[in-house]
Amino acid sequence: MRTLFLIFLSTFASFSFASQTAMQALNALLADPAAQEQAYEAGYERITFCKHCHGEDGNSKRKNIPNLAEQNPIYLFKAFEKFANGERKDFVMSKLAKNLTLEDRVNIALYYGKQKVIPQPAENQSLAAQGQATFQRVCQGCHGSNGEGKEDMPRLAGQPADYIINTLKIFRDKDPSRAVSVMTGITAQMSDAEILSVASYIQELGL
Repeated sequence: MRTLFLIFLSTFASFSFASQTAMQALNALLADPAAQEQAYEAGYERITFCKHCHGEDGNSKRKNIPNLAEQNPIYLFKAFEKFANGERKDFVMSKLAKNLTLEDRVNIALYYGKQKVIPQPAENQSLAAQGQATFQRVCQGCHGSNGEGKEDMPRLAGQPADYIINTLKIFRDKDPSRAVSVMTGITAQMSDAEILSVASYIQELGL
């Protein structure tokens, strides 16, 4: 496990590393079944607090909380680090991230990345249909045509609509905690109706 941790420490020590380099290191690790199993088991042991909100399988238990299942492990790890260093702030996550070791955060990111997200049908199919056009125009360029995300962009497919709505409004309202995000400009001209429809579409994306 120590060797596994040192591999990831060298990979993630600086976020200035090229995404390709980070991905190559991750792929090399995941190609080793023994190391992969060790990381998975260690991550499972450390999700005691995480699973109360995000679920043991990475599918959130509350509509305003994101699913972690199938998120890119590199993205999850970076998000953890932002909570740990204060770049992002949340009453629960800020404290939790600081109380977990770097090794814990790496293993938890790997564990949740291997779970499977469970999309939910939109409550309003008409809204979801309208949201597809908004998604293709605004979201897919960065998050992927299927909302799959990548190491520097979160997976959107299957996220709860309530969570997407709240998050997009936070960006649009230029909340100080997200002030440096490119999303503030992207959401600036989005109406409440567009936000509602695209969130409905995202929730069931992947069904």
